[in-house]
Amino acid sequence: MDSTYDAIILGAGHNGLILQAYLGRAGLTTVAVERKAVAGGGLATLEDPRYPGFLHNTHAFFQRAITAMPWYADLEVERHGARYIEPELNVALLTSDGRALEWWTDIGRTIESFAGFSRRDADTLRRWHEEFVPIVQHILAPESRSPPLPPDERRCLLERSSAGRRLLEVSALSPLEFVHQEFENPVIKAGLLFFNGLREVDLRVCGFGHHIAALLASPAKAQMSRGGSVALARALEAIVHKSGGGIRLMTEPARVLVEQGRAVGIETRAGETIRARHLVASSLNPHQTFLDLLDHTLVPHALRRQVEAFQYNLLAPLFALNLVLREPPLYKAAANHPELAQAFMVILGLDHVDQFHDIVRHHEAGTIPPTVMWGASPTIFDPSQAPPERHTAFMWEKLPYRLCGDPDNWDDARDQHGREMLGVWQRYAPNLSEAIIHSFTRSPLDTERSLPNMREGDLLVGAFTNGQIGYDRPFPGAGAYRTHIPGLYLCGSSSHPGGNITGLPGYNAAQVILADLGIKADWVPPPIAQRIAAL
Repeated sequence: MDSTYDAIILGAGHNGLILQAYLGRAGLTTVAVERKAVAGGGLATLEDPRYPGFLHNTHAFFQRAITAMPWYADLEVERHGARYIEPELNVALLTSDGRALEWWTDIGRTIESFAGFSRRDADTLRRWHEEFVPIVQHILAPESRSPPLPPDERRCLLERSSAGRRLLEVSALSPLEFVHQEFENPVIKAGLLFFNGLREVDLRVCGFGHHIAALLASPAKAQMSRGGSVALARALEAIVHKSGGGIRLMTEPARVLVEQGRAVGIETRAGETIRARHLVASSLNPHQTFLDLLDHTLVPHALRRQVEAFQYNLLAPLFALNLVLREPPLYKAAANHPELAQAFMVILGLDHVDQFHDIVRHHEAGTIPPTVMWGASPTIFDPSQAPPERHTAFMWEKLPYRLCGDPDNWDDARDQHGREMLGVWQRYAPNLSEAIIHSFTRSPLDTERSLPNMREGDLLVGAFTNGQIGYDRPFPGAGAYRTHIPGLYLCGSSSHPGGNITGLPGYNAAQVILADLGIKADWVPPPIAQRIAAL
C-alpha cells in the first residue's frame, strides 16, 4: 500500500533514529525503512542460541560518553529505559611482564599510573590535560555537535584566539609525531596511540596530532549499556514511536524517487512506493546512497568519481572472539594490581610503540599481524547479561578485510585465528583454560554481511584520510548533510563527525534539515562560527 510521510529515513541505526526523533518532535510525520528484522544497526545484543541467557554484544559495546551527548538529554533517553555504566578503572593495558598502565575516570589516578612507567611522562600528561581541557570544552566538543564549517573559514576563526592557534599548531602533527615528540616511555607511547587508534585515525597522517592531546583532556570515558548495547536502540525506538514515527523493518529501499529535480520518496525492493512531502535522509554509505539508490542519470560524472574515490579504513575492520564462561577472566597481573578485577576495557599484546609499524605493514599486505587485542567481560558490571554466577567476555582485534587478497578467505581462517587469539588471552588469564563453556568468532567479512553499510568491514563507514573530514566528509560538496539533489540529505557515519556510537551525525543533520524547513527548535545550539569567534 502506498503511503506518504513528511520525511523518510533510510536505515534505522542509531543516527537515523535520533534524526527521526527530532523530526517527530518538530511535528513532522516520519518513517524509517530498515532491511533487517530489528532496528539499531550496530547496537546489537544477541542471545546465544545454544546457551540461553548469555547475551553477546556483537558489534558496538564501548560507547564513549553517551550520557554527555546533547541528544541523550534532549530526547530524555533514560525515561525510555536506557541506563549506562562507566567503570572507574576505564582502560588497562597489561604488558607481557605483568605491569599495568591504567586510565581512570579520575585523572589523578591516571597520572599516578603513568608515573609508575615514567615520572616525566606523568608530568607531560598533567600539562597537556590542563592545557587542552578548555580547547576540548570550547572548540572540539562544540564542533562535533554542529554542522561543520568550510576549512578556510574555520582556520580563519581559530587563528583569532590563542586557544585556536594552539589547536591548529598541534593539529599539524600526526599522532605518531605528537607522541614521539612529547613522551618517552615506549609502553606509554603505545598505549596512547592504541587508545587513539580506537577512533580509527591513521596514526601516520598529519592533521590529527591534537587527537592525542584531546584524549588526555577529555572527560569522556568508555561506557556500557545496562542490558546490552541493544538497550539504547530499544530506547530510541520507543522515543520515535512516542513522536508518532514509524519503523518499517524487513523493508529494503531499491531506489530514491526524484521528480522535477527533487527527492520525493522511495521505491522498495518489494515494489512499494513510499512518498515524502519534504525529504529523504540516508544514513547509508555514499556508495549505497549515490550509486545504488539513485538513477545513474541523476549522478553527474564528476560526482560519481567523488563517490567512487571515497575510501574506507584500512585499519578499522574488527575480528571478534566471544566467550561463554563459568567465571570471568582472572589476569595474572592482578597479583600486583588487585584493582584489575574491576578493569573495564583490557588491552593485551601491546608492549612497545614500534609494534604499530608491523601492524600497518600486515594490514597493507593483507596478512595477520602478531595479536594485539582489547575487550571486556560485560557481566562483571552487568550480571543481567548472563545466568547467575556465569559470565561472558570478548576480545577484538584489528585485522585486514582482504585476508591474503580476498575477504572470502576469512570463512576458512576464522575459527583457527580465534583459537590463536584464545591462546594469547590464556597467557594473561590462565583460568580461561577451564572456564570456557563455549566460544564463537566474527570476522571483518561477517561485519560487512550483517551491516552492509560498513563496507569492507569499516565500522566508521569511511576513512579520515583522503581529506574525508569535517566539511569535506564524505567529500567536498556533501559535507553539510545536503546532497546535490534538493530534499535528499545524509545523516550517517559517513558524514561529520564520523563513526562509532555518538549519534552526532543524526543530531547535526537534524539541525540542518529543520533550518532548511524554516522550523525553529529550542534545542539547537548557537552557530559554531559564533562560538569560536567569541573565544
